[in-house]
Amino acid sequence: MFFNMLGLFIFGVHVERQMGSKEFLLYYFLTGALAGVFSFFVYYITGPSFEELARYPPAYRYGIALIGASGALYAVQLAYAVFFPNSVIYIWGIIPLRAPIMVLAFTVLSLFFIITGGGGNVAHITHLAGFAFGWVYFLIRFGVNPLRRLLGR
Repeated sequence: MFFNMLGLFIFGVHVERQMGSKEFLLYYFLTGALAGVFSFFVYYITGPSFEELARYPPAYRYGIALIGASGALYAVQLAYAVFFPNSVIYIWGIIPLRAPIMVLAFTVLSLFFIITGGGGNVAHITHLAGFAFGWVYFLIRFGVNPLRRLLGR
């Protein structure tokens, strides 16, 4: 949760200035809620059966727990890359990446962890859902195709 809030501080301030406070709050909460609900249903449908849950320790038998704001944060990162496509972000303070490349890299990493089953107890589907709902928000609310902005067209 700490890193989600740090990311929100780093990217959210700039996105909020660009969108305005009311629009930013709508964007943040709507994309986060939709990503969370989508992820819940995906994990509910694809998760362990009741028989498998019975073999889990008692603390884990109650099913699905999604905690955090990563879906909304990934939507905010997408918005940052759309608004500031030439911006350079330094990963770990040393690796320079343009904002669209950062979004692409995080998307590829989430896909990689979903496919391989790695990444620990991180809801990578929520990350991708945050990107997707952010993308749809830009299409519907602003009439902007993020891909064109990310590619500089």
